[in-house]
Amino acid sequence: MCLDTFGDILKVETTGASKETAVAYYDRNLHKGVTASEIMAKEDLDSMKKYKTAIKNVAERWDVNPALIAGIISRESEAGHSIKNTKPPGWGDKGNAFGLMQVISLHCPPNDIMNTKHQTWDGGEHLYQATKILVYFIGRIQKKFPSWTAEEQLKGAIAAYNKGDGAVHSYDHVDENTTGKDYSDDVVAKAQWYWDNLFKPSSFWPW
Repeated sequence: MCLDTFGDILKVETTGASKETAVAYYDRNLHKGVTASEIMAKEDLDSMKKYKTAIKNVAERWDVNPALIAGIISRESEAGHSIKNTKPPGWGDKGNAFGLMQVISLHCPPNDIMNTKHQTWDGGEHLYQATKILVYFIGRIQKKFPSWTAEEQLKGAIAAYNKGDGAVHSYDHVDENTTGKDYSDDVVAKAQWYWDNLFKPSSFWPW
């Protein structure tokens, strides 16, 4: 697996979550910034561990750092916590978004469909399709902003995963149209934490 095919998530700049996002997700007065994102990521860790193998398998298929997938899962569904008891299970955003990574049909690549009938909300097929959408937006942002560095393009693609590439106009204001106006910053901070605390290889537990 090449972890930096689309840029190194560990080198992407981030200011972390806004205080509003931290309070909205956990209903208490958390710190803002990277600290808030790390606290939220840690709270989702036990649930995230259940999906570690599936995340790594999908990450290997798409040459994406598994920690980035985990960061999106944490932001979108709190590693499943916020959608496991919905009716039907796995649906969020008033029934418009599906699964751990909250896929919406509007963001599916051309000639692709959100085939939820044959997916479980926390299964590998869902993670595969959601990561495919992320990679699709990486390509879109690369074409839209060819002068950006790979890391800047990666951050732009994360914002596009949330609101579409049409909502990304500049790097300095990459989150101006995202949910909470901090989506990519929060996801990046969480991804960097998950790399250090869940996915980073060691001499004892290699890939």
